[in-house]
Amino acid sequence: MLEGLSPAHLILILAIALIVVGPGKLPETGAALGRAIRGFRDAASGKDETAGAGPVPDAPAADAAPQTADPQEPPTVDPQEPPTAGRAG
Repeated sequence: MLEGLSPAHLILILAIALIVVGPGKLPETGAALGRAIRGFRDAASGKDETAGAGPVPDAPAADAAPQTADPQEPPTVDPQEPPTAGRAG
């Protein structure tokens, strides 16, 4: 696969990548590319990252309503807070 690439080709590719991405982001981009290639290889070879990890615990549904206080429980009142105009008291 790499038989046709000479060191001059690799230097040219690196120079173009440096110009496009920039020197600050080049290591991050290379690491992300490496992770993507590794993930592709693992998926193509049938390796599964979760194999042998056991059952996955149930996660709460994303569209589920957030849990609120018990409707039978009276609301808590801060004794230091002055009463509001709407409450009789």
